[in-house]
Amino acid sequence: MSKYKGKKVLIVGCGTSGIAAAKFLVKQGARVMITDTKQRTELSEPLKELGDLKVEFEFGGHTERSFLGAELIIVSPGINIPNHQLLQVVKQKGTPVTSEIELAVGELEQPLIAITGTNGKSTLTTLIGEMYKSDQKPAFMGGNLGIPLIEYINQGQTGQVAVCELSSYQLEMTEKMVPAVAIFTNIDQDHLDRYGTMENYIAAKKRLLKVCDRNSWVILNYDDPVLQGFANECSGKLIWFTMKDPMKVGGEFAEKFFGAYFDETRNSIIAKVTGKEEIYPLETFKLFGDHNKQNLMAAICAARVMGVSQQGIQSCIGTFKGLAHRLEFCRKKDGVYFFNDSKATNIQSVQASLSAFKRSPVILIAGGKDKNMEFAPLAPLVKSKVKLLILVGEAKEKINRALGDFAETYLVGTFEEAVLVSFQKSRNGDIVLLSPGCSSQDMFRDFEERGDYFKKLVNQL
Repeated sequence: MSKYKGKKVLIVGCGTSGIAAAKFLVKQGARVMITDTKQRTELSEPLKELGDLKVEFEFGGHTERSFLGAELIIVSPGINIPNHQLLQVVKQKGTPVTSEIELAVGELEQPLIAITGTNGKSTLTTLIGEMYKSDQKPAFMGGNLGIPLIEYINQGQTGQVAVCELSSYQLEMTEKMVPAVAIFTNIDQDHLDRYGTMENYIAAKKRLLKVCDRNSWVILNYDDPVLQGFANECSGKLIWFTMKDPMKVGGEFAEKFFGAYFDETRNSIIAKVTGKEEIYPLETFKLFGDHNKQNLMAAICAARVMGVSQQGIQSCIGTFKGLAHRLEFCRKKDGVYFFNDSKATNIQSVQASLSAFKRSPVILIAGGKDKNMEFAPLAPLVKSKVKLLILVGEAKEKINRALGDFAETYLVGTFEEAVLVSFQKSRNGDIVLLSPGCSSQDMFRDFEERGDYFKKLVNQL
């Protein structure tokens, strides 16, 4: 008999993960209610997923009655738990409060590769999944990227492994999860509108590290100073990836190096995770920028320790085209190159994208909804790389104060104007880069909608 049979379960949030959790719990015999601050008319699309399943609803706000009457509460990632008064009340009462991810890992039958960090999570998740595919091995790819993990459970768990992107929001209630592999891409300021301080944000990410046991592979970015510190608290089997040659780093790091690094002279990734040195040439790798080399190194380490063949990995290196809205080439118009990097919603991702362009002058379109971040760290790259800075959205004045002295700057009123001015001011050989450094919710539903609209405007030039 299911442990959920007859149990009153409240799901807070009617998003993708909440709907998937409801489908699972109803099939397990639970008495499910979904509560959301939005009205039913605003949620018509996600509600279609439930079909005729027996679920109660509470729209337009949360009531004390629904929370106090629940025996288990599943919280969607978008809910800010510390600031939610009713959640704090039921937690003090002793009602179990958990997440869709925790619900799913309790049912998962395959090894879990868990991926977190500030940037690169989606690309890395997809890379690992594609490496499995190239090796003729079925793998689930999802989590914060695409399909929720509990939906994979609903669909019957047909992969050899589950590769999951996990945001800091999803990790806030992590307790049961014990990943086979945990990967940390990098840590930089993000979501400070939710966490207030970097310490709180890092603590949320570190929850993944704390649930690893001695059998877990823990893959860390040596080039990130915060993640270097994670090694001191690692109880699993540590693997490094780095753009540095370990022999040049020297000392114990070089002597005992276990992981992958980039060899610039050979334009190859050198991996040492299987007891012998393996060389992966990058001549056919289509993604550019050091950050994508780092993603690739982390993917190689994870895939190899989990049994993916060298041949499968090398095949994937040659065919992987990257994801939409991540430094995505859109169009060449009158000698001007347009790139859509709408997924760049924080400072580090903008830094990585600007650094990827070695020579050509960049016209940077930035701005959007501020996440309480400081833009001053971008100043050196703006000064050296950006010939024209076009600012739009709620944060444009703040960005202008931080960066306006380092490039010719235009503040515009609309997104359409931003694209038009970028083209009017461009010259043959220039790069127009949408890399906002902000979230999209001041003008768009999400970064995908923003990126798609940018591509539409570019194609209309």
